[in-house]
Amino acid sequence: MLQLKEQKKILRREFLAKRAAISHDERDRISHELIQKFLATEIYREAKVIMAYASTPDELQLNELFAACFKDEKILAIPYIVSKGEMQAVEVPSFDALEIGAFNILTVKSELRNFIEPAQIDCVIIPGAAFDLNGGRLGLGGGYYDKFLPLAVNAKKIALAYDFQLVDSLPTEEHDAKIHFTLTLERSTLNEVH
Repeated sequence: MLQLKEQKKILRREFLAKRAAISHDERDRISHELIQKFLATEIYREAKVIMAYASTPDELQLNELFAACFKDEKILAIPYIVSKGEMQAVEVPSFDALEIGAFNILTVKSELRNFIEPAQIDCVIIPGAAFDLNGGRLGLGGGYYDKFLPLAVNAKKIALAYDFQLVDSLPTEEHDAKIHFTLTLERSTLNEVH
């Protein structure tokens, strides 16, 4: 029997390879439809402070969500890496405040950084390799969200995902942070996971 860490590593590789195989046009179409679906939820409408992530090329693209937050006058935050395995939420006042940072990922310009306490966040959009029907998440291996999410005590924790990323169950460990909902084009666990 493979050890849990090794199982997770193999699964992560498989899911990320599938994700990388999606064409940019298809990725953009699915991103648009998923964001529209999310914007129609009560969770989005009621949230005042939303944390999302700055997408890498293979991930669902969230710029449309950023634009909606600015238009709807919500406070938007993205992760800011403090040290290995540790991140904070930094406010994004506008697209102009962003620049390319470490790992070629967008970050907020240093002179504009305003950090937000995790407990102030109403909703966190969480990246990952895969998600399951019980709120399990196979992350990207850095452990950042597993440490951060327990601090965001008032936040709904949500994944926007490709359909293939939502599976019945995943191998998880005790320290793996759970999420509340996964939204894909075909399915939603909005009513299944509590």
